[in-house]
Amino acid sequence: MTTRVLRVAAYGVCVADGRMLLARYVSPDRAQRHWTLPGGKVEHAEDPVDAVVREVAEETGYDVAVERLLGVDSRCIAVDWAGPRGGELHSVGVFYTVRVTGGQLRNEIGGSTDLAAWVPVDEVDGLERAVIIDVALNLDRGRPPTGHVDPIAVGGLLHS
Repeated sequence: MTTRVLRVAAYGVCVADGRMLLARYVSPDRAQRHWTLPGGKVEHAEDPVDAVVREVAEETGYDVAVERLLGVDSRCIAVDWAGPRGGELHSVGVFYTVRVTGGQLRNEIGGSTDLAAWVPVDEVDGLERAVIIDVALNLDRGRPPTGHVDPIAVGGLLHS
């Protein structure tokens, strides 16, 4: 039987002055790094709005206000870490537009990211990055009324 894992995460999409706030993910063994959105797992009984505010503060040092729900992304991927024969991860990402209200940009210490930065939006395509960044940009640019964008193929500089 395939092990199935559900992960719900909340992400902050902060674009200001042509720049996007990003965090650099680092694997537990510190061997892999790629850019991602500030955000992460919604804890048990935690509201996703509270989760995104908490996660952005942890990963960037900024206090943020949630301005609006951008949309929800749902995807399933095969993973080798779920059970003895691997499994399937159903990842549900909740994307919010956020605005910085205080704090100071700083890097996370001892967490899942090691660097926080404002990156010019026109340079994002050249980054080794998580697919959620492309999902967020599509949601931010298109503002679809349903909050849904078509699935984005993973390839090139993207990570699943």
